[in-house]
Amino acid sequence: MELVDYNYVIQKIPVEDICREFGTPLYVYDADKIINQLKTLKGAFSGADVRIKYAAKALTNVSVLKLLRKHGAGIDAVSIEEVQIAIGAGFKPSEIMYTPNCVGFDEIREAVKLGVSVNLDNLSSLMKFGETYGSDYPCGVRLNPHILAGGNYKISTGHSNSKFGISIYQLPRIMETVYKYGIKVNGLHVHTGSDISETDIFLKMADILFGVARDFPDLRFLDFGSGFKVAYKEGDITTNIYDLGLRLSKAFAEFCEQYGRKLELWIEPGKYIVSEAGILFARANVVKATPSVTFVGLNSGFNHLVRPMMYDAYHHIINVSNPTGSKRLYTVVGYICETDTFGADRKLNEVREGDTIAILNAGAYGYSMASNYNSRLRPAEVMVINGEAKLIRKRETIDDLLRGQIEIDV
Repeated sequence: MELVDYNYVIQKIPVEDICREFGTPLYVYDADKIINQLKTLKGAFSGADVRIKYAAKALTNVSVLKLLRKHGAGIDAVSIEEVQIAIGAGFKPSEIMYTPNCVGFDEIREAVKLGVSVNLDNLSSLMKFGETYGSDYPCGVRLNPHILAGGNYKISTGHSNSKFGISIYQLPRIMETVYKYGIKVNGLHVHTGSDISETDIFLKMADILFGVARDFPDLRFLDFGSGFKVAYKEGDITTNIYDLGLRLSKAFAEFCEQYGRKLELWIEPGKYIVSEAGILFARANVVKATPSVTFVGLNSGFNHLVRPMMYDAYHHIINVSNPTGSKRLYTVVGYICETDTFGADRKLNEVREGDTIAILNAGAYGYSMASNYNSRLRPAEVMVINGEAKLIRKRETIDDLLRGQIEIDV
């Protein structure tokens, strides 16, 4: 979104026009930004045989998935439902990596039936997989490198107390299980969380992965996860993708030479690809001045964007209806019957009731984590593509909310 002639626009379309056509609250995604982020990653890792597996949990709208497939991405799925959605969006099973956590083995069986790549992150599942499939169906292994890195602790996944992955210190148990059942391990995977800005952290993970990989002769790929940090506010330090791509590709090529053959380098970006492309638009219902705070109350809440309340995440907020208004201090809140703050003490151009407010960088973990709390309806989604705003998900209705409920005599 950019300001042109006192109008905020996406691909030259005024966002106020989009909001008038489709209503608010509304998620809007800029297809050009998604494509450009994907191109940036491909360019940064051009020195390796890279496979980009988009982390579908960030945003699973089918139209977004189809756009990514068209431009050469694969899928990283963490549930069988994400696998099914990806297949429905046109991805081949061979393009999908399924890495579940704490699921029943029946879900893993279903993934095998669908023919996708399976990545196991606990010894129990690895043992059951060996008992069931032996050497007939390959699998990957997710390792926990015991590295604490990234942003909020809730999204750090590679530390010693994390539920994710098999501890690097349990490697003897992994090897024992692999040999016992003749399991063909075709990939190793590590992912330490989100918002990692330091290239050295990724290289440290790579060293651990390279050290383990030498014990597995049938590898096809090494998966370095993601966690690439994006800018949520001015001055944020972000992952230097080109530095990371250059140095990791170089280290990977040196390992492949020692390993004796070339492997594929996999990464699993989600937030990096869709975060900046998405904006949540809402209407200012109320401007409420108290002796200490002036609140802007929106027709949205943490039922639509939970990250500020769940992770203390910062999202830049703009009054798109009054770009030349004088700056004033506001706390922007939602309509949920709990403390529901999008941003406290923000300087915005003067807000009037009825103004359209934009919450930026909402493409990742916005709609995908939305809920019906307070029996509120989830918003519509729009994609701006080739200079045209297209509806890609209808706004929910009360019938959607009641669907599935069964009335009984009481």
